[in-house]
Amino acid sequence: MQEFDVIVVGGGSAGSAVAGRLSEDPARSVCLIEAGGTNDDWRVKTPGMMPFLPDNTNWHYSTIPQKGLNGRMGHQPRGRGMGGSSAINAMLYIRGNSWDYDNWAAMGCTGWAYEDVLPYFKRSESNERGGDAFHGGDGPLSVSDQHSVNPGSKAFVESAARLQMPLNEDFNGARQAGFGIYQTTTKGGERWTASRAYIDPVRSRENLHVLTGALTEKLIVENGRVTGVRIQRGGETQTLRARGAVVLSAGAFGSPHILQLSGIGPAEHLRYHSIDVVLDKPSVGENLQDHIDYVASFETRSRDFIGDSLTGTLKMARAMVEHRLRRTGIMTTPYAEAGGFWSADSDAPAPQIQYHFVPAMLEDHGREKVKGHGFSCHACVLRPESKGSVRLKSNEPGDMPAIDPAFLEDDRDIALLRAGVRQMYRIFETTPLAEYQMRDRHPVDLDDDDALDEMLRDRSDTVYHPVGSCAMGPDDADVLTPRLKFRGLEGLYIADASVMPKIVSGNTNAPSIMIGERCADFLREDLRG
Repeated sequence: MQEFDVIVVGGGSAGSAVAGRLSEDPARSVCLIEAGGTNDDWRVKTPGMMPFLPDNTNWHYSTIPQKGLNGRMGHQPRGRGMGGSSAINAMLYIRGNSWDYDNWAAMGCTGWAYEDVLPYFKRSESNERGGDAFHGGDGPLSVSDQHSVNPGSKAFVESAARLQMPLNEDFNGARQAGFGIYQTTTKGGERWTASRAYIDPVRSRENLHVLTGALTEKLIVENGRVTGVRIQRGGETQTLRARGAVVLSAGAFGSPHILQLSGIGPAEHLRYHSIDVVLDKPSVGENLQDHIDYVASFETRSRDFIGDSLTGTLKMARAMVEHRLRRTGIMTTPYAEAGGFWSADSDAPAPQIQYHFVPAMLEDHGREKVKGHGFSCHACVLRPESKGSVRLKSNEPGDMPAIDPAFLEDDRDIALLRAGVRQMYRIFETTPLAEYQMRDRHPVDLDDDDALDEMLRDRSDTVYHPVGSCAMGPDDADVLTPRLKFRGLEGLYIADASVMPKIVSGNTNAPSIMIGERCADFLREDLRG
């Protein structure tokens, strides 16, 4: 039986950061377990190949039928393999709003105010623009400007500016509100995943053991302490022991799923699935939050935009050759090139809506092929009031969990989404973007609340930011302490987006990495005693 000081379950954004940082101490052995593969594939590394990634890079989850989406099941892609969702996402480097973290502290999560987390964001980051009061210049995670921005993306930003919505060159700086071109987690024209940042450069460390293709079945609990994990690897079942601690970093779906498979969660639910109850913890899997998102799609005659045509195919073929030779050109696109943050309510403490402008037509998360050229734009509610859950579908580790984000079940969310979509259309109707003379692929009477709401419920879905299902907090009922220690069991920590008590106002990759950085420090301190 193999034994390590620390076992980290999940090689995604936070897990890579935890394992990489803990392994800096040569006296501490660290084992990183990942269910997927290495993700060392040229398609993963090429930003513009995001719609064409290998099938094995994605868990391909789905929700249970959503009452707020007219009974539809939502699509929930999650990264599988080293880097986790940082290997399949749009690479946008957004931290959220400073108010988000101050609000966590106000909710009782001591030590998570903006002034507490900013040093960890800076420590993780190597920004192409260099370090300053808000940014790091020498961290492991490469953050770059885009150097081949589509003309339509620039037009979107200019149109927003003409509506007196301010330009913003740094969404992670002094203010978040405004519109601009996103920075991305890329380096030298390639995707820079969390594993490329934290694990690949140090794989030669003798104290760092990385096991891919290792599905975690359950945690081992002995006398109130988590002492290891049981995994499936290579057709065999193995038990790995942890002398110091186990860190769950399996994500907002995976972490509560593993806990419940281990007998840790709502007792009645566990018994229903014939799982012996180790610890009755009703809050495990509760508080699930996600950014609900509507995507508008427009067709144009312009060939400025990426599209499916003979011209578009030839252009992309040339671009792929250019990228393979020089790592430049339009294949460096994150697709969600431009965007912004806007508030419908003047008294909101932080922006309420985020926009992602894509210089291509999207349908059904890019899974539906659309002929022609055009653009799309996302509008998402940044701090939804709807909360759902993650539960078991069965007691089989290989089965996906029952995911219920409860999208649009709180009427405040659809009211805000409605306002955000209307503002988005005002941008479309403003030059220079309006000069593209686009055709709305899903027209609706924007002045008719009922008609608009029906379309939103028919077409909205996730923008891929699930959080909160193992939330930290000040009370014994909360899953974690603010130091990310599990309440009720020794030797267990959680580090991923599931720990967030409230979803952040923006993309969740950078905050997840920050959480991993913080967990590594907490654990180092605790293991020293």
